[in-house]
Amino acid sequence: MLNIEIRRPRTEEIVELHQFFRTVIEDTFNKEGIGDQLEDLEAEVESKKAYLAGDLTSNGEDRFFLLTLERGQIIGTIEHGAASDLICKCTDNALKELHEVGTVFVHPDYQGMGVGNLLLENMYQTLRNKGIREFCLDSGYARAQSIWNKKFGEPAYLLENYWGEGYHHMIWRVKFE
Repeated sequence: MLNIEIRRPRTEEIVELHQFFRTVIEDTFNKEGIGDQLEDLEAEVESKKAYLAGDLTSNGEDRFFLLTLERGQIIGTIEHGAASDLICKCTDNALKELHEVGTVFVHPDYQGMGVGNLLLENMYQTLRNKGIREFCLDSGYARAQSIWNKKFGEPAYLLENYWGEGYHHMIWRVKFE
């Protein structure tokens, strides 16, 4: 049984979080068969670093992260903030006013153990506390898309071959209580 702690990030954890992002993104790229796309991988890592910086410098007003730790080790992240430029572009700004939930990352050694669901439930509560009952979420990764399809149903937007032949991008609009 996991000994889980969920909390906000701390400034002294920046280096550890940057390494965590890299570990999860490299693993994801390899599992998706795109591990050779180093420029895209680096861009993804840098975007997550920027989101984290936005959280820490705004005290959670710009971006708002939650971490999951197991015995003091970061094993998961989730965040919310303004809908990304990509979501706005791909939806012709239809979701611009919604919050985006993203950076739902679980360390490869802890995937399939319910960590992501626990993070999502905690994010629901965070959003409820802020009076938010609807958000958007997107993914270009087939494995994540399968999870989100099971959890949220068909995406509101399906952008076929967005990332290349057979690599689609999906965007969900999620209402919750």
